[in-house]
Amino acid sequence: MRLTDAATHSFARHETFHPRYGWFRKAYAVAAADPYAFGRPEAPVVIGVGKNMVRAIRFWGLAAKLITEDPRSSNHRAPEVVPTRRGHALFGEQGWDPYMEDPGTLWLLHWLLLAPPSRLPVWWLAFNELNAVEFSDADLAAAVAAQLDAAAGWTPPAESSVWKDISALLRTYAPAERSRRGSIDDLLDCPMRELNLLGRSPATGLHRFTLGPKPTLPSEIVAHAVLDYIDRAGSGGRTVTLGRLAHEPASPGRAFKLNDKELLAALAPVVDRFDELALTAPAGAWQFAYSEDPGQIATAVLDDYYGRSSSGVCTGCFGDTAVDDDLLEDLGAGRNSRDSLRSLNALAGAA
Repeated sequence: MRLTDAATHSFARHETFHPRYGWFRKAYAVAAADPYAFGRPEAPVVIGVGKNMVRAIRFWGLAAKLITEDPRSSNHRAPEVVPTRRGHALFGEQGWDPYMEDPGTLWLLHWLLLAPPSRLPVWWLAFNELNAVEFSDADLAAAVAAQLDAAAGWTPPAESSVWKDISALLRTYAPAERSRRGSIDDLLDCPMRELNLLGRSPATGLHRFTLGPKPTLPSEIVAHAVLDYIDRAGSGGRTVTLGRLAHEPASPGRAFKLNDKELLAALAPVVDRFDELALTAPAGAWQFAYSEDPGQIATAVLDDYYGRSSSGVCTGCFGDTAVDDDLLEDLGAGRNSRDSLRSLNALAGAA
């Protein structure tokens, strides 16, 4: 999959803030309470953060596919923002993980940030097209710039915008470093560091992606990502080779830094529990097979993992779409009221 098919032309929309603890849930809660909340003048007071953070929370909610701009909105300059079906299935009152307590949720959010269509093309390139074993900030910037220059139909972004996205990426995933200018809060404010996807070489001090099995990555999240990827990319059949799932740009193997054998080991326990799934090697090359709609199976896998039903909310591409009007009404009688927003804001936690 090419960059232009996998990502949108979007750069430095996060106001230089990387995602912090509680922001994903807060984005859902705010949109569920009031679809106009992020654009209201009083949003910083009601949401409880600075003006730039309001825009950052909105961006990270959109990037993780937990909220979406309502296509029916009449205000195109400041469109309504509503929860997606996936956002509601995950963070709704009866959702899979309403308090974001399960470590698998961080891995799920990581996958959703990169899954097509990604709003983070610089991040997408770093995970999918960077082949260097070790790299510096400048190496990453040069590699990304070269790929962006070659993207057909795209206007190259400003160099400063690319650097802002690289900085956000490194602050999101790389181990925190203490400095005189940094505070303790700066070292503890990003949940994605717990994934240990990006580290430093002991010998050179350069960045390097962590390859191999991930002890905290649940098999169900890997299986879900595989099915989600199939649903988004389309396979034209009922089987996909593990080679494609491990190595093709935009694949789960690239996102989680797993090779064929590691994917096979991660998928096997889930395949054993679901009759709709199978792993076969008819010609010596392992294949992942599925007999039903991949989006529906992906939902069932998360139902099984979290131990509760998502009320039939399908993941995959369908999960990116806005919740319907009936569900929006069920989210609260006074969804435009400040009291409702404060209540859901409290549920989402502090920024």
